[in-house]
Amino acid sequence: MGIDAKEKTALGASVGADAGQSIQKESDNSIPASEAKGNGEMENLEEMYRQMQRMADPRYLHTLTMTELFQTSYKSRPPIIENLLHSGAYLLAGAPKIGKSFLVAQIAYHVSTGQALWGCKVHQGTVLYLALEDDFQRIQNRMFMMYGVNDTPNLHFATAAGKIGNGLDEQLENFMREHPDTNLIIIDTMQKIREVGGEAYSYASDYEIVGKLKQLADKHCICVLTVHHTRKQPAGDAFEMISGTTGLLGCADGSLLMQKKKRTALEATIDVVGRDQQDQILYLKKDPETQIWNLERMETEPHKEPPDPVLEAVAKLVSAERQEWTGSPSELAATVQVGMAANALTKYLNVKSGRLLEEYHVGYENRARHAGRQVKLTYMLVEAPAFEVVEDGRDGSDGCNGENATTQTTVAIVAAVAERNGSE
Repeated sequence: MGIDAKEKTALGASVGADAGQSIQKESDNSIPASEAKGNGEMENLEEMYRQMQRMADPRYLHTLTMTELFQTSYKSRPPIIENLLHSGAYLLAGAPKIGKSFLVAQIAYHVSTGQALWGCKVHQGTVLYLALEDDFQRIQNRMFMMYGVNDTPNLHFATAAGKIGNGLDEQLENFMREHPDTNLIIIDTMQKIREVGGEAYSYASDYEIVGKLKQLADKHCICVLTVHHTRKQPAGDAFEMISGTTGLLGCADGSLLMQKKKRTALEATIDVVGRDQQDQILYLKKDPETQIWNLERMETEPHKEPPDPVLEAVAKLVSAERQEWTGSPSELAATVQVGMAANALTKYLNVKSGRLLEEYHVGYENRARHAGRQVKLTYMLVEAPAFEVVEDGRDGSDGCNGENATTQTTVAIVAAVAERNGSE
């Protein structure tokens, strides 16, 4: 038998076999390409399973490198109301009886109907308003005074609820399961949902209560706006007037401080601070007939990002006529010709995918395929809910801040490994 034939059959020969074996037997003992590919995939699953086991160790600290961070595109979190409310835990504080409840009712109505508020774009969604200091008749009269009979089915009211950590958490979770398009929950007031105890006003207690609301907001990518009161004592920093300790403001993602120079005045100011927005002061004036707050002016002009030539070039690849574009990262870089290498371009789009969706109405995906990475651009005909784009899932996440996918992945890996072990 020639050298070529021996080389071809050597891999298939068992230990101690001679060169006289039939070609048919050697073919039977060879490993099909599909089986070898399957073994490679199973090895990857087993490696992922071992990683999950390491993550289960209490000493394990989950980290991401800067490279991994840029290789992941997170779920878009558009503001609920631009320049005012973003997803997260927010406080609205002010003295009693200065119009806070009318203000949050106005916010609730605009978000539930999608109408712009004070010239700011609103992202429509279902709203839950816990008016825990009112009854339904007072709410009816208030909403009629403000908006007449122009009602909306997307605004829900409740006048009684559990306490945070004692029933309320489950109630809110259940409401959002029934209304998955919820994007704003208003709690009026904080005192109605907190347990009264000896440590009720400690820094730790204040931080904990806002922390639980923040955890809920981050998990579901919504805004939880909680109404609270201010103290009578003046302070150098206006936000130090918020009743309680600095734990409230320290944990909150943003705060709105409502003030009047005179209780009977129709004018009021709202100081706005937040992690995801510029500091701002709004000057409002109340309509005495409807009790609706109208914007007189803003202290500073809202920041507007300049046009992005990279996103503009990418957005031109899809349209109402051509709603999808797919290709490799290299093909994308060659097509848009923006002077960026493929790797740099995909990292840039990972970071900017939220803006690409919100401003240019283009959904972006970058996923691993057997043939390599594939980029998919989708033209969104109508305003869509936040579009999740995760390139490789190395943070084990599917939530707003990267949560909840680990369990699903673990179950899938355990099942695959168990199936293989059972067949051997």
